[in-house]
Amino acid sequence: MTFDALQERLGYRFNSEPLLRQALTHRSFGAQHNERLEFLGDSVLNCAVAALLYQRFAKIDEGDLSRVRANLVRQQSLYDIAQKIELSSCLQLGEGELKSGGFRRPSILADALEAIFGAILLDGGFDAAQQAIHRLYDPILKSVDPHTLGKDAKTLLQEWLQSRKMPLPVYAVVATHGAAHNQLFEVECAVPKLEIQVLGSGGSRRAAEQAAAKLALEQAQTLEPTTPKRPRRNAARSTRPIDAAPA
Repeated sequence: MTFDALQERLGYRFNSEPLLRQALTHRSFGAQHNERLEFLGDSVLNCAVAALLYQRFAKIDEGDLSRVRANLVRQQSLYDIAQKIELSSCLQLGEGELKSGGFRRPSILADALEAIFGAILLDGGFDAAQQAIHRLYDPILKSVDPHTLGKDAKTLLQEWLQSRKMPLPVYAVVATHGAAHNQLFEVECAVPKLEIQVLGSGGSRRAAEQAAAKLALEQAQTLEPTTPKRPRRNAARSTRPIDAAPA
């Protein structure tokens, strides 16, 4: 992909194309790399996303806004955006990074995207950088649930049960496999009220608990009963004609 095509996808045209070139240059390629621009872009990204969330979710408190922002600016989220705009095809990498597949590495792509935000800030000012960030994040925010985004499975399961006044789940390690330095844990998550017992596995006890909680939550949501409909009042009345005499 050309620099022109990338700028089309960013929705921003650089006055100084060398700034964009630097933002796409990994330190393995040369001395004029993107790490300082990445530092700048990280700051403008946090500010722009915070402002966007503040405007869009008026009823969400500061704690939840911070959690959602942290999820949206983390490496995986930046990597997903970089993939969508095909940023990898524009990266400038050294020979070693090219051979090792650096153009697919999440850390390199996420850093380059942040560097681009920093470059836009220098090239066009904060408003231009904010608009570019909003444009890339707007499709994501349309499908975001701010009440659950960034929460782990154990937290979501606990909140789901508490909202229905049910006892908290019980976790128990049922087995461990492998050598001490490379163990696999199996953890049971039980929700007695719903007769749920599921097993999760992971490289640590915490990871196994999270895996089990995810399965338990999925089962709990499928078992949730629907509220029965009340019988219509007319249906409960006698069908005897009003003017009929009693027996």
